[in-house]
This record gives sequence, C-alpha cells and structure tokens, in this order.
Amino acid sequence: MGAITGALAGSVLAAIPTLASIFARTVVTPEPHPAEDVRIYRYRPSTDDKTPDLVDLAVTNQTTVRGQYALVFHESQGVARIGEIVSIDRKQQIVTRQVEEIYSGDLSTAVRGRWAGFVWPTPREAGYVYRDVWISVDNGLAPAWFIPPRRQTQFHDTWMITVHGRGSKRNEGLRMMGVAQRMGMPGLLVSYRNDGEAPDARDKRYGLGATEWPDIEAAILYALNNGATSVVLAGYSMGAAVSLQLARRSSLARYVQGLVLIGPVIDWLDVLRHQARINRLPHPAGKLGRWLIESPWGRTITGLAAPVDFRQLDWVSRSGEITHPILILHSQDDDFVPIGPSEQLAHKNRRLVSMIRFQQARHTREWNVDPVLFESAILTWLHVLLNGTSPSRLSLSSARPAE
Repeated sequence: MGAITGALAGSVLAAIPTLASIFARTVVTPEPHPAEDVRIYRYRPSTDDKTPDLVDLAVTNQTTVRGQYALVFHESQGVARIGEIVSIDRKQQIVTRQVEEIYSGDLSTAVRGRWAGFVWPTPREAGYVYRDVWISVDNGLAPAWFIPPRRQTQFHDTWMITVHGRGSKRNEGLRMMGVAQRMGMPGLLVSYRNDGEAPDARDKRYGLGATEWPDIEAAILYALNNGATSVVLAGYSMGAAVSLQLARRSSLARYVQGLVLIGPVIDWLDVLRHQARINRLPHPAGKLGRWLIESPWGRTITGLAAPVDFRQLDWVSRSGEITHPILILHSQDDDFVPIGPSEQLAHKNRRLVSMIRFQQARHTREWNVDPVLFESAILTWLHVLLNGTSPSRLSLSSARPAE
C-alpha cells in the first residue's frame, strides 16, 4: 500500500508542471472556435400561427435560466434567438424553450450548439440604423459599428463605447444600445486585438486588459474626431478590465465621463483561483500556472511577448487609484467571474463606485434575465452622471435586486 500511494503521489507531482502549462496557455490564448457544448435534441417548428417554434435542449445551469439568449450552431454559421422556457423534464434532463427567430442556418439539422449571451447577431437584426466604420489600431484597422441616436438630446456629443469580453465579439454590446438610444447617445461597438475581427496582437495572446486598452484609446480618438466631446465606456467581463486600464493609463482618460461594468473582472488572480477550483486543478498546478503568466520565465510556455503584472489588474487593492465614476452590474450567480471583488471594490470606494446586484443571471447575462432593472439602473446613473451631479451622490443602493 505504501508503494502504491507513493507511486500515485509521484504521478500527481509529475503531472503538475504539465497541468500548469496547459492552464496558463489556455488563459492567454484566444479560442478561434468556441466549443459548441450544448446538446440539441430536436427542433419543432410551429404548424400554425398560434403556437411558437420550440427546441429541446440538454439541461445545463445556463439553458434553464429565464430570459432571451442566442443559440449558435454549425460552427458559428447558424444563429437562433431563444426565448421563454416552456417545460423542464428533470428525469430526461431536457429543457424545452421557444425559438423566437432563426437568423441563419438550419436548426433542424443541428445536434450541438453554444449558449451565448448576445441576442442579435448585428444591429440590423436588433432594428437599429447603423454604419460600418473602421478604427486605426496598432497592426491595421479594427471594424466597428456606429449607431446614431434616433432623437436629438443634450447628450448627443457623449458617445457610448462598448468593450466586449474575452472570447466574445462586438455584438455583445447591442444589449446596451437600448439605453444609448433612450439617452440620445451615439453608440460605438468596437472590436479589439485577438477577437477574430480586429488585427491580432503581435504575440497573438491576451494581455487580460493590460495590452488591449490602446485599441479602445483608438476608438475614443475616433469618436473625438467625429463629433464626440466625451465618452462613456461600457465593458463586459475582460472588457471591464480593459476599460479600467484605459481609465488609469490613457492620455485620453480625461474624455471618459464614467464606466459601466457588466460582470467585470476586477481582480484577475481571484478569477484564476476560481477557475482552477471549478476545473479541479490541483492547487500547486493552479499556482504554478499563474506564476507562468506573470513571470518572464514563463514566456516560452505561454507565448506572451511580456509577462502580465497581476498587481496592475487588481482593482480591489488599487481602489484608491480610481478616478472615474463607475457603475457595476454583477450577478450573485455568476459562475465564471465571482461577484466578491466587485462587492469589495464598491465597499472600499463608495464615493465613486455604485453597484447593482442581480440574481440567477450567469456571466454577463444580467440584461438577459432582467432587462428592466438593467436599463433603468444605467439610465438613472447616466442621468445623474451627465447632468453634473457630484460623484458622491451617485448611489443606487435603493434599487431592487432581480428576483
């Protein structure tokens, strides 16, 4: 027994460097083809005008949450908008939901798909007038969508720039455009390095916010050159980390009125520790993986052009360095980026940071679960912000949580 135990322990120890290397590379390497890991059992088109189209899907912790979502299939060639839950069969592990619209592809032949938070593939499907624009960034031109406001208000020269998260694309920001339209603010939905639309970084690796922010700086410059006098940044997940870096490091930060952060990465080390735990990575492997990302010695394994300084990405510790008003919208049930650091930041810097907590919503799906609370909270905050009220009064603590 002692010999067997020793052999097993030796095998685990020997595997730690390999597991750490895989973990580190996965964190910083873009995934060109996200996994379609949701089983699609059957698509049932309606036979009359009174009943909706339905789809039977595997039960997961995401497919059983209320709201509107996208189902992406056939290697991202097909996209459908999925709506209300009709039934859940826990015994068979099947959830049936309404299919509100199929934008592309043949859902009847799909067997696997990806559950996504965006709802519309482009502004056209969302009903917005828009135009394609190109932003000059390091290494080339990054595509963006410009959505003008439908009505003229005093906020027409303050642009809302959306910054999508890791592994997502600019259509993630379409869920913010209802707010922008109601405020009379132009919207600029941007792409940035390594997202599959903008030019890749030279090392083709994520900097977790530390290297991406110059692309958003270029977007601000584009806005200023095309009629904006100021901007509001709306960052999702890693896009929040990008936005926070810009607000601290860019010479154009003085044109940023405030930041709206959805499911934000406030402290990357906390996120990586959480991901290591839920993926059952041995603690030494997770710790070594994080070291490989932040150490010059790990560059040959990660492929990073320069190590990532996690201290610069920890806004709980750097809460006193925040200079812009911030509104955080974060779900207590976020299973990818835990809510803890958002709560800590809001507690440590109450003068500038306001926070709205949601329930049930998964990662960056706050709008999907409760669009009314999502939009009303941001509208209230923006009206206070843009009408010149003191940052110390930017409090939304009385807003109700999503039920």
